[in-house]
Amino acid sequence: MTIRLVIADDHAMIRAGLRLVAENAAGLEVVGEAADGNEAIAVVRRERPDVLLLDLAMPVLGGLETARALLPDPAAPRIVMLTTFGTDENLHRALRTGVNGFLLKSSPPEHLVEAIRVAAAGDGLIDPAVAMRVIASFAARPVPVPPPELGTLTEREREVLLLMARGLANREIARAAGIGEATVRSRVTQVLHKLGLRNRVQAVILAYESGLVRPGES
Repeated sequence: MTIRLVIADDHAMIRAGLRLVAENAAGLEVVGEAADGNEAIAVVRRERPDVLLLDLAMPVLGGLETARALLPDPAAPRIVMLTTFGTDENLHRALRTGVNGFLLKSSPPEHLVEAIRVAAAGDGLIDPAVAMRVIASFAARPVPVPPPELGTLTEREREVLLLMARGLANREIARAAGIGEATVRSRVTQVLHKLGLRNRVQAVILAYESGLVRPGES
């Protein structure tokens, strides 16, 4: 199955580079480009891609505002946000919005292709450098009061959330919890539904923001 892709970045050279990487990867097809957020929204609504590569900092309408405009639509694409870093608060806001990935523009091409495929499958991927920066910022915060929604999780669902927050894939969660992968997928779906989250990236952020997991815990 071909993954249909739209690229949104205000720099033509970067768009050309991203297109080249995508078109040289099996199963990816670039169906549109945009130079700002308003163009991105128009192209996405016209082409209905599977994945949108979205620059965080764009003129006219930034990546964060573009994601917020698109994601309420049930037919919205999976979004992988691209950044040269920016502020920690912008990173947090974008991750809370419900994007499926966060990648540095300096990441190797194979990481970009992996992020696109992971997002198309409905999962999430955060660049390790971005993850370390976000987690380090949580470490400096006082321990918060967990949100009441966490109390709706069963013991097993809470265990799955903890394992997700520690970066484990479904297969690894299944091994650690002693359950099947199909059961893991079911519990991940239940966790996201009960907590009102769009994807695993948001679940990881909530786990750290709520103090359920603290940086440095194994």
